[in-house]
Amino acid sequence: MDMPAVESLRLLVAVADLGSISAAARECGISQPSASSRLRHLERQLRLDLLDRRTRGAELTPEGAAVTEWARSVTAAMSALQTGAEALRSDHTVRIACSQTIAEYLMPAWLARLREHTDEPVHLTVGNTAAVLADVRGHIADLGFVEGPTVPRDLASRTVRTDRLVLVAAPGHRLTRRPADRPVTAEELTGLSLVTREPGAGTRDALVAALARKNLSPNPDAVALGTNAAVKIMVGVGDHAAVLSELAVAAELSDGRLVEIPTTGIDLRRELRAVRRKDASPRDVVSTLLAVSSGRAAGAPRVRPGSPR
Repeated sequence: MDMPAVESLRLLVAVADLGSISAAARECGISQPSASSRLRHLERQLRLDLLDRRTRGAELTPEGAAVTEWARSVTAAMSALQTGAEALRSDHTVRIACSQTIAEYLMPAWLARLREHTDEPVHLTVGNTAAVLADVRGHIADLGFVEGPTVPRDLASRTVRTDRLVLVAAPGHRLTRRPADRPVTAEELTGLSLVTREPGAGTRDALVAALARKNLSPNPDAVALGTNAAVKIMVGVGDHAAVLSELAVAAELSDGRLVEIPTTGIDLRRELRAVRRKDASPRDVVSTLLAVSSGRAAGAPRVRPGSPR
């Protein structure tokens, strides 16, 4: 049996409440012939006589009275669903999850550019790449930005820009005294006393992946810290070196607080990606943010608050 249309059930309830098909048709905004046709189709679907058409007006049969009461429950549930969906749509906040380097050094400029196109509120959460992927998968974030070397196949991704990891140390570190024609090799990198980001961080994963391509692994005695700032502080005051994004160390390299150590035999470039669920239809503001982050937002239209998904 085909499922009856909710509109037909609403029409039947209106007939019961108003006492005639013509009045019910006006209530539902359709013509009387359309209402009569819809009710006959409903009777054929249910294989029941719902209305006694031998009487004046429209009188429900006993079966019609029972079906009408069930129809009231169905139409009430559908109204609750529609009301709930409208309430969800009324929360126009766009939820963005962002890994740390992107959040600190790129996202502020992207959000400023986004404001040229929309006034919709944006809620930003910051975590490592693993946390961002979990938020996108768990419907906590509408869009994520990650730095890791790979993206799970169940998520859609887009490269928004490239980045480069650099080996840095404090001025006076023994690595800074190496001759310019002796860059640090991939093999030497594995023996260094490094400070790294924590497991799950895109910067750490990118370094591990780069070494793995050379069949190498990082020093297992590396110190792991939870933020770029903590890594830079430890490098600046001690004997450790670190491999961090050039975005994260640009200021320190510029004013001499850190020194870049040349490397050779290892590719430390990486892609920064936007990720979202494959089953998600992005809101206009999400599409605009993607264009902004990719440097293609010059002609993007202004987005009204509450634009459809």
